[in-house]
Amino acid sequence: MSASMGKAADTGRLSGRQRLVVGATLFSMFFGAGNLILPPLLGVQAGAATPAALAGFFVAGVGLPVLGIVAVALSGTVRELADRVHPLFSRLFVAAVYLAIGPCLAIPRTASTAFEMVVPLLSAEAPLEAVRLAFSAAFFVAAWLLALRPGRLTRFLGRITGPALIALIVAVVVPGVSSLVSGAAADAPAPVAPYDGNAAVQGFLTGYQTMDLLASLTFGIVIAQNIRALGVAGAGGVTREVCIAGTVAGILLAAIYAGLAVVGVDLSATMAGATNGASVIAASAAESFGLAGSVMVAAIFLLACLNVCTGLISCCGSYFAGEVAAVPYRAWAAGFAIFSCALANAGLDWILAFSVPLLSALYPVAIVLVAMGMASHLCDRFALIWPVTVAATGAVSIVQSLRDALAPGTWLVVDALPLAEVGLTWVVPALAAAAVGLIASSVLARRAGAQAGR
Repeated sequence: MSASMGKAADTGRLSGRQRLVVGATLFSMFFGAGNLILPPLLGVQAGAATPAALAGFFVAGVGLPVLGIVAVALSGTVRELADRVHPLFSRLFVAAVYLAIGPCLAIPRTASTAFEMVVPLLSAEAPLEAVRLAFSAAFFVAAWLLALRPGRLTRFLGRITGPALIALIVAVVVPGVSSLVSGAAADAPAPVAPYDGNAAVQGFLTGYQTMDLLASLTFGIVIAQNIRALGVAGAGGVTREVCIAGTVAGILLAAIYAGLAVVGVDLSATMAGATNGASVIAASAAESFGLAGSVMVAAIFLLACLNVCTGLISCCGSYFAGEVAAVPYRAWAAGFAIFSCALANAGLDWILAFSVPLLSALYPVAIVLVAMGMASHLCDRFALIWPVTVAATGAVSIVQSLRDALAPGTWLVVDALPLAEVGLTWVVPALAAAAVGLIASSVLARRAGAQAGR
């Protein structure tokens, strides 16, 4: 370790360079294929309304994940945050989050998405399924090997692949930004569905699809390990550095999202009708760099997916190794890699039918937990707020998720609630439940005080 990388051991604080490296590590763990393809498609579809749509996207895709990192850091771990509701809820909720964003959905999708971007570079005669199997096997072996030492992820993600990913994205984004700045691009067209209504709200809902809020609840444990490995020992110091890392990652995410959205706006006339942000990025790169652009896009997706896959295997393995000590971390990591490799080759259609509703049920609960975690000093004074609010939020989101999975289009009573038409049905029940929890806690506290005074 260099002298500059050893300062934390003496001061209890990371140096500026170390903070940038840890922040880049966290950015690399967040930034996967979904983060790449959502902003350019937003730019194409939102057109002239892109600033408003991007503002909403920033709230859900940047603000909430950063707050998630901070809320978990303030609580210690995601388990300690969720324990305020109930220990049994904590175990079930946290396990569901890890499984949903890990081996049941996000991890296998990293390999599948990366391979899809490699396919255009293959010859027409290539045996696609055999190549897919070889690619995914090599992909997951690499991710597993990188995840074997979770405390050293900073050395790889923060210093090598993270900066390389940022450099590649900048190379693709700069031509589109330059085109708009120089005035060469045509005026942005009017927004189309789904941004032709309330663009800001739709941008917020689009930000859900990054799944980064759920990821932020799990990434803190690995980032904390990296910070401790750099010499920060005290709980307060680790919390501070985790919060700083979250801020650095958030700034990087926002800057790249804005650049990718500009690429979409630049191509909004020629790419009208696009349904996938990957095609927008590929078109921009090909227009600027030709075949080299296609190779560049494939490299971007490969790096982004490998970074996220490594981070998720590491986080999931660390959590379940702590929960089931009889099974070591390496075995958990290997099991998740093998299971995900099988899903990546067998196809995800059947599991998506269950995973997507699961995510829809988890996300509102995660938002509520993070919001209360940020206001924990207040919420802890009225303890019933935690279980009552989470129960109401979970009930509404679970009912809607089951409806969407089993009987889509069926009308439910909750559909009559305010904000239901914009996909935020859970907000009013959550606020009402919080008020009930506050009042009930106050009444119980007064009764307890009165009895103690007798």
